[in-house]
Amino acid sequence: MSELEQEAPSNEIEEITGPRKQVPPVQMALYWLLSLAILYTLYFAKSLLLPVVVAALFALLLSPLVGVFKRFHIPRVLSALMLLALIGVPFTLLGMQLAEPAQKWAKRIPELSAQLTDELDEFSEKLSPSKVQAPAPAQRTLEIQEKEGFRLFGWFRDDEEEEKPEKAPAPPPVNVPDSAVSDRVMQGSVELMVQLLGATPVVLAQFLTFVILVMFMLVFGPLLYTNFITVFPQVRDKQAANELLADVQHELSRYILTVSAINAVLGVVTGFALWAMGVEDALLWGVMVGLLNFAPYVGPIIGMAVLCLAGVVQYGPVLLALMPVLIYFSINMIEAQFFTPMVLGRNMRLNPLILMLWLIAWGWVWGVVGVLIAVPLLVCLKLAAARLNVFTHWVKLIETPG
Repeated sequence: MSELEQEAPSNEIEEITGPRKQVPPVQMALYWLLSLAILYTLYFAKSLLLPVVVAALFALLLSPLVGVFKRFHIPRVLSALMLLALIGVPFTLLGMQLAEPAQKWAKRIPELSAQLTDELDEFSEKLSPSKVQAPAPAQRTLEIQEKEGFRLFGWFRDDEEEEKPEKAPAPPPVNVPDSAVSDRVMQGSVELMVQLLGATPVVLAQFLTFVILVMFMLVFGPLLYTNFITVFPQVRDKQAANELLADVQHELSRYILTVSAINAVLGVVTGFALWAMGVEDALLWGVMVGLLNFAPYVGPIIGMAVLCLAGVVQYGPVLLALMPVLIYFSINMIEAQFFTPMVLGRNMRLNPLILMLWLIAWGWVWGVVGVLIAVPLLVCLKLAAARLNVFTHWVKLIETPG
């Protein structure tokens, strides 16, 4: 067979499917190494990058409002301070309102821990290897009757044996409960408390850095971005870059404000329903489920677990303890299946499997804050990729309906 005959089928395939662009193995290996380097940089430099990324998202959200105030000749510094105060003051007042029930539950935690420790001790005692036990009362009575019966018929009768006093039965050995499980639980609780106390200065420093960065980004960020677009020659299409930033700001603001309003309504409705059913600290649970709903799938699961624990504490281990969980589950199902998709629309559609993997990845990289900012970050990346017409296949994959 000639070379032309061998190349004919491949040419026909290329005409049907198009020419295939093969990536060299060395280049593919470099791509994987670059991806791993970025991932581990995000993980090990999270104390530095975390406040910067969160501040950038907040600045993107609030920057259009600062621009609106600028049109009314209000300085950027004053408008930025006003916006931060409008956001911070309500949360501060709400935190003061929730301080008392939070302290009450903080005092209940040691009681729950002690109760759990007792139950674990009983459980570990049942699982511990059995030691030599004293004979059961029925078995001991049977042995005495058999012995007296032998003496009655004269079997093995001995005067010396009769004169020997019987030895008192030895007391049964006392089993020391194996509390290894409960000790491990207590040790884990102490380690968690030490970690929280040790992480408090870092969290406060990151929060202060976040506030300062948001302030500086709102005041000096727009001018810096304009000069970057003008000065750097790498940015060829200046108008497209400005339109991209405007689109990302608009869509991100719409998404965050819409989701915040939905979660606020969810928290209010859940708190009112729990209060109407007589559940203690309904305001605390309403605020909790509203905040946790910013993390799809993961937040509702945590909320149901906490409400289940709250039901057990208030009502005891009875069927009525599941009432708070069922109330929250019913309201959350209505919100997640009907209300949120209708409000957000098709442009904000995200595949549930990809979203779950994305949440797990950012939870591993940046913890709880990573889970909370994972969805807005994915929305920004998807909008930017769609606007720049890059990674079109990945955009379509992310938007695959569930």
